[in-house]
Amino acid sequence: MRIAITFVVIGVGACVGFAQSPAAAPANPLHREYREGQKLAYHMTGVNDGWHYAIDGDGAVTKDASGRFVEQFQWTHMTSEGQPVALTTPADYRQRLTLDPGVNPSAPDVRNVDPKMVGPVTDLMTFYVDLWLPSKLGVLKKAGDHFYFRNPMGPSSWADGKTVLVGEDLIDFDMTLKSVDAAAGTALVEVKHVGPQDGRLPLKADWMKTPVGSGANNWVEIRKDADGKYEAGVGSETFTVDITVSLADGHIVRGSMENPVITVSRVCEDEALTKCGELKRKEIVRKIEVGERR
Repeated sequence: MRIAITFVVIGVGACVGFAQSPAAAPANPLHREYREGQKLAYHMTGVNDGWHYAIDGDGAVTKDASGRFVEQFQWTHMTSEGQPVALTTPADYRQRLTLDPGVNPSAPDVRNVDPKMVGPVTDLMTFYVDLWLPSKLGVLKKAGDHFYFRNPMGPSSWADGKTVLVGEDLIDFDMTLKSVDAAAGTALVEVKHVGPQDGRLPLKADWMKTPVGSGANNWVEIRKDADGKYEAGVGSETFTVDITVSLADGHIVRGSMENPVITVSRVCEDEALTKCGELKRKEIVRKIEVGERR
């Protein structure tokens, strides 16, 4: 589900990119002021369904072929349960990110990335896009400002029509500028990824419409197995992302992410999903923290 949500965020970013113009920098405390050659160093820790890991990311501000600023990160020094982990990712791999409101976010290239690194790569991208979005919109200018961004795209699908008959999710963004601390030189923004309030995700069977969490279900998948039966699941995936931003230049100082995932699934005999077996529930909580490494 994490990868699916990633591409929803990217798609929403692209829509905003075409629909809005950049906010004026002086009125926007989240504006990123780039300086070519600037170095960034982060340490990320994560807990994913009981698995503890840590990894370092070292970045540098450069310009791309079009002259736009980007941040290129190299990932190193990963540990799993406190023990060093060897990574198979090519040494020259760099993750490209940007907070430039004039550049639409793009999905990370993880084709040659060690599977253990996919989580850190997509999580850092989430921090960046969650800051890019309110900065681009220019809607959070003073402490207490709040904006609910209704996803204009509709459900994102990963169905292939063969094994995965239905695979869709949908999220909205609930954004608040929690504080602006001039003395500390930082601003704190909170971005929540939430299920749509109006239940816009199409669900095939009545049992799928009962919320599995505190909000509307925003994820559904139906697979057909080799025996001709249907494995159907529905769920709720939400994020609460807090990002502390430097008022001096808009770079990320630190961030935290809490990502609860709740699903229920059943094996059904019919495509209408009315003749189904026992309901199975699964809950996972991911907690990610990232901060500057001194």
